[in-house]
Amino acid sequence: MIDALTEVDKAHGRIQTRRHLVSQRVDWMSGKRRYPDEPRFKGLSTIAMVETRIEMGTEVKFERRCYISSRILTAKAFAEAARAYWGIENGLHWVLDVQFKEDQSRLRRGHGATNVAMVRHLALNLIRAMPGKQSIKGKRKLATWYTDYLMAALQMR
Repeated sequence: MIDALTEVDKAHGRIQTRRHLVSQRVDWMSGKRRYPDEPRFKGLSTIAMVETRIEMGTEVKFERRCYISSRILTAKAFAEAARAYWGIENGLHWVLDVQFKEDQSRLRRGHGATNVAMVRHLALNLIRAMPGKQSIKGKRKLATWYTDYLMAALQMR
């Protein structure tokens, strides 16, 4: 049996229709391996998919994303979890990409990329913790212009 939920959003000049499909019938995925090194999903309880249709003017795009979960989820709970993921993406990764230009980093070897990512996360958390109504960009500028502001950010607890 497949549980389904359809959501329609109209915003930002587009109509977005998301169809969430969820099934707890996963026994076919945990049987014998069909090829060497086929992954086994211990504790697998749910498989799910989101089909998205985005209409912008005359242009229509389709996307399909598949998920697996160890939790038993209804279509509604899965839709909430999928949307929560994008909240994290927009709240953290987007800021790191735009403000810190993380996607333009060329660090690829050794531990450099991981180390610099940790420094970026630390800097972002310190900036967000600073009082004031300035944007992240504004607070970063203040920290580069005023040593006292930078020191206050570094000494935040």
